[in-house]
Amino acid sequence: MLILGAALFYGTNSDLGRFVDLFNALSNSKIVGAIASPLLSMLFAIALLASGQSSTITGTLAGQIIMEGFIHLRMPLWAQRLLTRLISVIPVLAFAIYYRGNEAKIEDLLTLSQVFLSIALPFAMIPLILFTSDKKLMGPFVNRPWVKYLAWVVAIILIILNAQLIWTTIFQK
Repeated sequence: MLILGAALFYGTNSDLGRFVDLFNALSNSKIVGAIASPLLSMLFAIALLASGQSSTITGTLAGQIIMEGFIHLRMPLWAQRLLTRLISVIPVLAFAIYYRGNEAKIEDLLTLSQVFLSIALPFAMIPLILFTSDKKLMGPFVNRPWVKYLAWVVAIILIILNAQLIWTTIFQK
């Protein structure tokens, strides 16, 4: 979606900072040219929804694995899914009520949440690299040395980029 958006909107003189602006711009032939249509806007909305669902499913599965594997908490599958979804939905509902449905404030909050979610990335990447590089833990499925070193290089680059993003988001506003 990022590549498609960059290709469509690169070089246009438009201020498209919010999702609703992007949705409307995809129907505007002055901005995106001959491909503009309401169908394109709807496909954008469906792609955003699919992206959110993918993220939700991934989070639910991760919560289930953590509860079962690391915490050794055994509960019915329906209860695990309900618990992990409630944990993720309650803050959203609280802010929607607090901001009284103000779309601009909620979208700003969404953007900031994505920036601050990047803080969690190293906490997932580093243990993953450590675990998959441990011969005793992984046995014959251990990372090859070149995979391990490449993973560390990518992790360090992403950590630096995330730190820069957080720095500019907090201190450059």
